[in-house]
Amino acid sequence: TVNCLDQHVEKSPNRVALIWERDEPGTAVYVTYRELLDLTCRLANTLKKYGIQKGDKVAIYMSVSPLSVAAMLACARIGAVHTVVFAGFSAESLAGRITDSGCKAVITYNQGVRGGRIIQLKATVDEAVKNCPSIEHVFVAQRTDNKVHMGDRDIPLEEEMAKAASVCTPESMDSEDMLFILYTSGSTGKPKGIVHTQAGYLLYSALTHKYVFDYQQGDVFGCVADIGWITGHSYVVYGPLCNGATSVLFESTPVYPDPGRYWEVVQRLKINQFYGAPTAIRLLLNYGEEWVKKYDRSSLKTLGSVGEPINHEAWQWFYHVVGEGRCTLVDTWWQTETGGICIAPRPSEENAEIIPAMAMRPFFGIVPVLMDEDGKVIEGNDVSGALCIAQPWPGMARTIYGDDQRFVDAYFKAYPGYYFTGDGAYRTKKGYYQITGRIDDVINISGHRLGTAEIEDAMADHPEVPETAVIGYPHKIKGEGAFAFIVLNEQTAHIDRVKEELKTIVASKIAKYAVPDHILVVKRLPKTRSGKIMRRLLRKVVTEQSNNMGDVTTLDDPSVVKEILDAYQKYKENSS
Repeated sequence: TVNCLDQHVEKSPNRVALIWERDEPGTAVYVTYRELLDLTCRLANTLKKYGIQKGDKVAIYMSVSPLSVAAMLACARIGAVHTVVFAGFSAESLAGRITDSGCKAVITYNQGVRGGRIIQLKATVDEAVKNCPSIEHVFVAQRTDNKVHMGDRDIPLEEEMAKAASVCTPESMDSEDMLFILYTSGSTGKPKGIVHTQAGYLLYSALTHKYVFDYQQGDVFGCVADIGWITGHSYVVYGPLCNGATSVLFESTPVYPDPGRYWEVVQRLKINQFYGAPTAIRLLLNYGEEWVKKYDRSSLKTLGSVGEPINHEAWQWFYHVVGEGRCTLVDTWWQTETGGICIAPRPSEENAEIIPAMAMRPFFGIVPVLMDEDGKVIEGNDVSGALCIAQPWPGMARTIYGDDQRFVDAYFKAYPGYYFTGDGAYRTKKGYYQITGRIDDVINISGHRLGTAEIEDAMADHPEVPETAVIGYPHKIKGEGAFAFIVLNEQTAHIDRVKEELKTIVASKIAKYAVPDHILVVKRLPKTRSGKIMRRLLRKVVTEQSNNMGDVTTLDDPSVVKEILDAYQKYKENSS
């Protein structure tokens, strides 16, 4: 926190650190570095008063706000380890994370507000901590004026902070002491608590923030991610604040109160860098250009994409419509485990080419390699393989909390001596990197290796198909076939025509063998709250293992599973 707060307070205390874009449009709150330090110290002293010490774990279950950022920094200041749990997760998910990390306290709000709706945060925490004996205190802040139940271990946070001293001497920390734990889902088993430490993580998030986005002093940096994800940790909180930046906290949704929200915020807050997810861009693209063009976006200099490979149609729309063809668009590849951006078009030589929908260039100190199925390094260009990283870098995760062996098995066992990303990549003729999607989303049709993302990308070019998900399923003759789930625009009437057009597009863009054998129209796809499609569930539907769906708690809306199962049953009956 000294790097994120004190150093800036000394030099320019009245510089704006945070702009809180609250859910209610037009009600932004500006917080200076001095105010944020005051908030952080009072919160830190409150935690200390209730017995939180260096090394203790604290769960943060809050919507994006200056107070939730102060909660993260307060933990860091006293040497406690924070684990932020996205404020949309269920009580069961929260309890699982509290138990796994052994948290002593939870910091939460009475309620959250998102997209005009009230979210019952405190009630969820109450439900969760019933089964968490390690929790001694629950600190409750007020986001709304509504009363919530307060029990014996509940502490009204703002009342306590008002009584606390506004100075808190920072704990002296070793560079390899734990800074935070952040849970992420693996391809198997329960979520894993990824551990990041003090010095390397902060250095890496600060440098990538500065160089990938070309952040200049005085810019307003707008990363619209939630603090519950690594993107929020690295590019809403730690990276920008370490660089003395002004960082936007976005509490709302891209379509509240209407699909112009992002661009209205860009105009009003004069945002210079805008960093968001392809899933949101694809959603907005459906609503047309008028919602974008209604607002002045001349402040924008850099656009960024994060969370999954961006498809061509979304890239072109983002670049030409949102950025008016004059903003640098950086498609960034990285993971919870890497701590910060690893491959992105910038930094580079001045005005170096940027190829649409490609991450392209490794960041300083990142040495990517492609591996073949026998575990050998693939040399040369115009080749594809498993993406690994050959040398350690400052931001890399140090372990999975409480399970070093799982850490070794997940990332270092497949290709000994290398960090295995779980992603496949293509190295172009010029030596640039294109991420082709998760290795486990690769299918083999008649001996042809194919990333499902490539088929999705091709189909996504159809104007009436906003979203697609393709999975492999066992095929008697070809070994594997492609099964496509698609979402159609509401006004689409001719479903069969669209299906035929999709087959033609895939055949012409990739090859005949890549054409899906089955195309099933669904209302929506099963997504996690960060917008990733859970293809694992789609595979279970198609392979008829729907009685064993596994963990669905990370889904945005678990009822989507039944919806898709019903559509699949109906499709099967009609086909036969």
